[in-house]
Amino acid sequence: MNKTEAQERIEKLKKWLKKWNYDYFVLSNNDVSEGARDKIKRELEELEKEHTEFITPDSPTQRVGAPLSGKFAKIKHITPKQSLADCFSEKELVEWEERIMRLVPGEELDYITELKIDGLNLSLIYEKGKLFKAVTRGDGEYGEDVTHAVRAMESVPLELNEIRNYRLADYPTLEVGGEVFMSKESFDELNEAEGDIFANPRNAAAGTVRQLDPKVSANRKLEMFFYSLTLPKDSIIPPPTTQKENLELLQKLGLRVNTKFVQHSSLDTILKEMRRWEKDKDSLPYLIDGLVVKVNKIRHQKLMGSTAKSPRYSIAYKFPAEQSTSKILDIEVQVGRTGALTPVAILKPTEVAGSTVSRATLHNEDEIERKDVRIGDTVIIQKAGDVIPEVVEVLKDLRTGNERRFRMPLRCPVCSGAIIRTQGEVVRRCINPNCYAIHQHQLEHFVSRGAFDIDGLGEKVIEQLIQSKLIEDPADIFTLEYSTLLHLDLFKDKKAHNLLDAIEKAKILPLPRFLFALGIRYVGEETADIIANHLELETHNIKIKEKQKRDQMSMFEEEGKAKEIEVAYVKDLADELKYLTLEELKEAEGIGEKVAITLHKWINDENNQKYLQKLDRAGVKLTVEGRVRTDKLKNKSFVITGTLPTLSRDEAKDLIKQHSGKAISAVSKNTDYILAGTSPGSKYEMAKKLDIKIVDEEGLMGMVK
Repeated sequence: MNKTEAQERIEKLKKWLKKWNYDYFVLSNNDVSEGARDKIKRELEELEKEHTEFITPDSPTQRVGAPLSGKFAKIKHITPKQSLADCFSEKELVEWEERIMRLVPGEELDYITELKIDGLNLSLIYEKGKLFKAVTRGDGEYGEDVTHAVRAMESVPLELNEIRNYRLADYPTLEVGGEVFMSKESFDELNEAEGDIFANPRNAAAGTVRQLDPKVSANRKLEMFFYSLTLPKDSIIPPPTTQKENLELLQKLGLRVNTKFVQHSSLDTILKEMRRWEKDKDSLPYLIDGLVVKVNKIRHQKLMGSTAKSPRYSIAYKFPAEQSTSKILDIEVQVGRTGALTPVAILKPTEVAGSTVSRATLHNEDEIERKDVRIGDTVIIQKAGDVIPEVVEVLKDLRTGNERRFRMPLRCPVCSGAIIRTQGEVVRRCINPNCYAIHQHQLEHFVSRGAFDIDGLGEKVIEQLIQSKLIEDPADIFTLEYSTLLHLDLFKDKKAHNLLDAIEKAKILPLPRFLFALGIRYVGEETADIIANHLELETHNIKIKEKQKRDQMSMFEEEGKAKEIEVAYVKDLADELKYLTLEELKEAEGIGEKVAITLHKWINDENNQKYLQKLDRAGVKLTVEGRVRTDKLKNKSFVITGTLPTLSRDEAKDLIKQHSGKAISAVSKNTDYILAGTSPGSKYEMAKKLDIKIVDEEGLMGMVK
């Protein structure tokens, strides 16, 4: 990037950030996440660091806090307010410690971590022990007078406690800092009563403090935690020597402190504390977005001092952002197992929800058109369901004019075969049955966790098996031999044995998983369960030998005792499926017309019948004990969240399905129950907001008894 391009980019980033700050802090509007905003701000900081000549006093990186709204009187802060510097990784936290240790050579440091409450920063001034003013952070030098709103908050004392026989009349002017917030419960009550007027509790707290009527503040149940105290030099109250003493003094004065602060002697325990809260944050009654790490001793804090914007002795260690921003470097098209062509954005690598993301789905060409996505765009990305990265929005204000439009290919990008777009569908598909990509993805699906679940058959192994012409279809997996595998460069003795053991173990699997593994279009895990419950298969008793450990000191296995199990043969399934008419499939409860037509066409394809016979000859057998036993949960849908006491998530799903219920992944107003364990997460909070019934494992067991 040359100087001209850098200057243009800096101006665009500044303009966008100023607009975001105004929307978020003044209008309490939250269309773009703070995680995405942080990424843009860091990009601006990096560019300004490289091109210092383009730094201006009005840059968002050179200011503290937010612009004033103009509604309230301006109050000058007793001491200028600063913003904490942010870090987002262990590496950045280590680098911060290295910087501050150079400022106090030879000293041993200890730290305090405090929960970073996601709220609104306020400074309160007490004159002779009585509340005098409450001021927002504003631009760091001046804030807004919101005393009328703070006086109505029950968690803020109007008068401090007397300590050490000091009379309130002798108290000097005290300035205390803290965070105003709204609990999740109060936020839900507010939105229910007033109609979803705020996007999140932080916006609700900011919007409430800025209400002119103090009754609004009282009715909306705002709360406040305090964490800083500034004493004048001539104070009769001895100043604290550590941040821990500072927090204890605030408590003695009657100011509410978040008691989940922890003292640390090293970064190792800070990192453990961060991982703990990253996992357990949803169990709190309020929102947090990370930890604040502070050097504990005040003497060390003074030696370290501050930059123009932030104290050096403290840093905000934020949770990984669920949203981030990146630049689209290119758009590629992937071909899936059903031949579907999916456009994928190739991104400049960025951190999202704790992992590095360099690719994100664009879904289909209609979505690209609707969002107006172009190569070269700066975009907001997030993990859909915390798994698959997707492009959420294009930041069009940051365009330079050099962005390029994308067009879907007219032929398959892998095999150059013909593609079609069926009327009523949003995707194009390759219709070449011999397409390499389709072949590869079908095999990957066949061995995936919800299907045959064969450990050791990853993408690279499957690719090599295809290229070596050892497998043409999934049934060939069961004919692989030890001596053949050793000829492949990915395999050595132990790995070959482990794979063959996994393949042998996978030969017996539940009927629904087998149907899902076949990769029939529209037949997902739920539909496979429905189809399985419409089939009546003859079963046979067979004996199998279980592998068991020789002893606790051995890693080797030996044949155990034989046990008898009940199974169905794949050849019988093939016959049963073939006799199903299209009308019968259409009439089956839970199977729609589209699924019925596709399924009937697949069943009656001669090649597919031969494929099933081949799987039968390979020794694949089906268990049917997981079929429906009762209708006790019929037409009831469950979302599982958290860790259950005795059941794994898959076991809980199977139990629900065995009693005619549905186990779904997303919470909506149509969900009947939330099955909740420990550390239930955001789905639990959503369920409470939507007034969905919540049951635990014991409750579920009671429902199916």
